Amino acid sequence: MVDFGGWELPQQYTSIRDEHLAVRKVAGLFDISHMGRFKVTGEAGLDFLQSLLTNDLSRIGRGRAQYNLMCNEEGGILDDLVVYWGDDGFTVVVNAANRERDLDWMRSHAPSSVEIEDRTFELSLIAFQGPRAQELLPAKGLDDLPYFGFRPGQVAGVSALVSRTGYTGEDGFEIFVKADRVGEVWDAILKNGAGHGVLPAGLGARDATRLEAALRLYGNDMDDSVNPYEAGLGWTVRLDKGAFIGRDALARIKRDGPRRTLVGLTTAPGDIARHGAAVRSQDRVIGSVTSGTHSFFLGHPIALALVEVASLRVGETAGVDVRGRQASAEVVQLPFYRGSARSAAAPAKS
Repeated sequence: MVDFGGWELPQQYTSIRDEHLAVRKVAGLFDISHMGRFKVTGEAGLDFLQSLLTNDLSRIGRGRAQYNLMCNEEGGILDDLVVYWGDDGFTVVVNAANRERDLDWMRSHAPSSVEIEDRTFELSLIAFQGPRAQELLPAKGLDDLPYFGFRPGQVAGVSALVSRTGYTGEDGFEIFVKADRVGEVWDAILKNGAGHGVLPAGLGARDATRLEAALRLYGNDMDDSVNPYEAGLGWTVRLDKGAFIGRDALARIKRDGPRRTLVGLTTAPGDIARHGAAVRSQDRVIGSVTSGTHSFFLGHPIALALVEVASLRVGETAGVDVRGRQASAEVVQLPFYRGSARSAAAPAKS
């Protein structure tokens, strides 16, 4: 067990390797109840979120979810989050370490007609991820649930809200269920997957799988000193949707071009580049590693690094600091791995 954003969470249940491979080959079950869950209601809820977030919610509708960024006036990323547009308002899922700050920020900008309720402690959240997740989840009626769609249903006979998003690169589901019933659902999923290779999975496997899919981690790959264009998330910024916090700064950055960019690196087995390690080109420091780990599935270490624009191109070689020495790293195309999420009726990024 380790501290994560003020929560005590499992780093691993069995071994990171076994849990990692279970997610890639069958399915893994994650407890992600540490993530913040806010309910936004009121007639002005849509307009409020449009003024607060970078993406354009009008591109989706009820029953759909959207990946989004919340920025400050300078265009720095305050958090990345997912918005679920339901019949009775919006559910916003934020990062655990940012929950209190995000709640204060949202409430400080909300009009009196909008209510923001923190439901983190009454509503649990678990994720079942892997290429066989749909087959092995004890629920019905999910075959036609689109990628980034969600609907009410029952999992193991317990009422839940089921979404089809994910943070591993694989197809899978997130299950919102009342906190006093989540243990039943957790046990039922593991029982149903017994004999198929399903495992409970901890933070180690979650970090490795999300990194293989080049999914960003707030606090590592981005924070309020990084803008969406530097983080490779410019596709979430809809400058033409109207006014929102940070729009003017982001318009300038897009016009002038970002100073830094996020690139993918691979190294030889044993040369694991960790967060903060310097990245060099021709003996000059050009940036630093934001996330790095060993990929058990790919068989070698992988990393993301924030470097000066145009300093490194795919196919080139860079140097990275590894335990006091410089190791060779190859710049590769992202993502490192494309999983079953790509075949889950996935639309273009929204």
